[in-house]
Amino acid sequence: MRIDIITIFPGLCEPYLGDSILKRAIKKKLVSFRFFNPRDFTYDAHKTVDDSPYGGGSGMVLKPEPLERAVRRSNVGAKKTEKRRVILFSLRGKKFTQNTARRLAKYNRLVLIAGRYEGVDERVAKHIADEEISLGDFVLSGGELPALVVSEAVLRHIPGVLGKHKSLEEIKGSYPVYTRPAVFEFMKNGKKKKLSVPRELLSGDHKKIEEWRKKLGRVNQEL
Repeated sequence: MRIDIITIFPGLCEPYLGDSILKRAIKKKLVSFRFFNPRDFTYDAHKTVDDSPYGGGSGMVLKPEPLERAVRRSNVGAKKTEKRRVILFSLRGKKFTQNTARRLAKYNRLVLIAGRYEGVDERVAKHIADEEISLGDFVLSGGELPALVVSEAVLRHIPGVLGKHKSLEEIKGSYPVYTRPAVFEFMKNGKKKKLSVPRELLSGDHKKIEEWRKKLGRVNQEL
């Protein structure tokens, strides 16, 4: 898979790609990342990528021309047989879920447009992007964090990225977990406290442990 991130702040994303799961995926050549800065696709001396909105209002809007050129450049060298998806992050987009991550993992290339300021010219959303995605009902300053979140969630579904397929939470379920020591001692509000691991997990009875996990756990039902 190849993931192209279109952003005016590529430096916000690069450090995250140099560590943990994404770093290993890149090293294994399971994925490659590229950055396209819309400022590199402007023709004026000031490298202008934004302008005031028609109809008035505060803030600035990302212009369509630099974004379209960046998306077009990202497609250079693509094979006709490759499945490619252009995604714009937007508050009006469809909410991102694990099911979305699984669907996007079937593509060869993802082009992620990270918006900024008051938003992106609507013509980009309607005619350049294939779909709009939102992480949830909250506001961020830009689309760089959503791009990284979507990248990691999608790549977890690519064989070889995780050590074991069973590590996917939607496969094993999500339940409380504990590790050593069996009794954890700590101070809180000047008082000594002791917290023990549930008896079921110390029993050695695999059936009882499985029942306990099912009782307290949660599996993503939409999958």
